[in-house]
Amino acid sequence: MPQGGAPQQPPAGSFALAIDAMGGDHAPESVLDGLELAAERHPKARFLLVGDEARLGALLARRPKAARVCAIRHAPESIPGDMKPTAALRVRNSSMRIAIDAVAAGEAAGVVSAGNTGALMALGKIVVKALPEIDRPALAAIGPSARGDVVLLDLGANIVCDPRNLVEFAVMGDAFARAVLGLTKPSIGLLNVGSEELKGDDRVRQAAEMLRETVLAPNFHGFVEGHDITAGTVDVVVTDGFTGNVALKTGEGAFKLVGTLLKQVFTSSLAAKLGYLLARPALERLREWMDPRRYNGAVLIGLNGVVVKSHGGTDALGFAHAVDVAMDMVNHRFNDRIREVLATLPPRGRPAVTATEPSVNAR
Repeated sequence: MPQGGAPQQPPAGSFALAIDAMGGDHAPESVLDGLELAAERHPKARFLLVGDEARLGALLARRPKAARVCAIRHAPESIPGDMKPTAALRVRNSSMRIAIDAVAAGEAAGVVSAGNTGALMALGKIVVKALPEIDRPALAAIGPSARGDVVLLDLGANIVCDPRNLVEFAVMGDAFARAVLGLTKPSIGLLNVGSEELKGDDRVRQAAEMLRETVLAPNFHGFVEGHDITAGTVDVVVTDGFTGNVALKTGEGAFKLVGTLLKQVFTSSLAAKLGYLLARPALERLREWMDPRRYNGAVLIGLNGVVVKSHGGTDALGFAHAVDVAMDMVNHRFNDRIREVLATLPPRGRPAVTATEPSVNAR
């Protein structure tokens, strides 16, 4: 960025990511603070920052690292957090829409937004569009387990799915684990009510049979149960959006409960407070390991571009992590792996079930 001037806009097609600067509970300040951190990790990347030009210019002037990697594009409007997806589609001058338009036009490889989840999913599907081989994009995210990180999808984009949808989710989850977790042979499991072959409904059993006939078969573990998610039995857990969203919210609630109970235990008496002082180093490591900001960045995968949803209430560190996730997907050519595996699958045998509007509370 030249002294005393705005960031210089490079030629079209040269942006790694478009950033919805006005989306989120604490935008645009938290977004710019996150980009200040991300600029240290990705100094060669270029970001298209979309939002109120005057406001963003003043904020960038106080964040030199972000200013060096960002160019501003003005957007006069923003999408409120409570706006319905169908209404958001009509707001063509919003920061979210202009950022997504940049991906659809090939100006940016992906987009990151902390804004309205339902609006982002609807705009992603309609503007960026799904890959030709994908019937339904899915919402994926990373969470902690006893063995390391685990990928879970779908988290709410598709409430009802058929067997082929679940197979496509497995393909996308495999590519996601390779790109973001750096795994060469991620193991895959189908979430079920039991691990036995006869458990579950026809839809899940048919998906398992289909997966055993794909190139993913060597890494297909079979059925997994709810406790296997946090146990780290597999690297990728595949399910429909209804079940996945329930599992996600249940896990988040369990983590909050553990934190509340630990606080109650260590403040219950003088002896407990002394015990806390002794256990404090270990508890600090536990808190760091379970920090939700480390897992910020749900991804709508299966589109002709990278679309990452940051949690609306996250801080700078959390937003920077969402940018990291998007950059990993861009740098590792995430969609190429999906196309490669899908090309080996037989054509879809029957129509997918009727689509439903994505859950606004998916993340």
